[in-house]
Amino acid sequence: MRKTKPIIGVIHLLPLPGSPCASHSFEYVIERAIFDAQALQEGGVELVIIENFGDAPFVRGRVDPHVVSMMTVIGMKIRELGLELGVNVLRNDAHAAVAIASAIGASLIRVNVHTGAAWTDQGLIQGDAYQTLLYKKQLGLTAERIQIAADIMVKHATPAGTRNMLDAAKDTVYRGRADSIIVTGAATGATIDIEELIELRKALPDVSILIGSGVNASNVTQIMKYADGAIVGTYFHAESDLSKPLDVERVRTLMRLVESV
Repeated sequence: MRKTKPIIGVIHLLPLPGSPCASHSFEYVIERAIFDAQALQEGGVELVIIENFGDAPFVRGRVDPHVVSMMTVIGMKIRELGLELGVNVLRNDAHAAVAIASAIGASLIRVNVHTGAAWTDQGLIQGDAYQTLLYKKQLGLTAERIQIAADIMVKHATPAGTRNMLDAAKDTVYRGRADSIIVTGAATGATIDIEELIELRKALPDVSILIGSGVNASNVTQIMKYADGAIVGTYFHAESDLSKPLDVERVRTLMRLVESV
């Protein structure tokens, strides 16, 4: 990540052909992804993460091969713009994310459930940090350099067997070997509990903490006092409407605020 406290822009891919809600050609999905990537780049974002957000309802385990193929093609197209890349394969296919990231030269992957388990709208999802780290090792030096940003108390889910946020964070970093932890609100676009963030920062001063939902122009300066970066998706869409393209002016506004912190 290039900035000390990076803002990571999210490219919510339209439904990929083959998904339940697909309504566009693959060519159009690519065009929209490039448009959003250019909006982020023009607004000052250097690192973007692609995720198959439009494919909901998501599968619990491995995605179909066409998802990996299409996300790889899209990632390569966006890489041509000169942007640094991240990958998130929903709902929790870290194996596929590592494969895509390795192929397109991405610098990180996001994993919703890296350690522990969570009850989600897909049912029980169990983390598999061992296999994710092993697969990185198997793919060689390029894959080994890919950072893992892992959610704790992940949104749209109820933790299974986790005592509290701090314990989940410690397990994710010290036992799951994640490079960063991601703190979110309860759902997409939902703001975090700032007091929880402050307590987590005090308890884990040397751990990289990213905010994964709810960051906007009204709270970013306060949040970035305690976080090491943020993944911003919803706010960057026109009118914060996920069905609309990204708005370069919203990107510029937030980036100016971050630079003032």
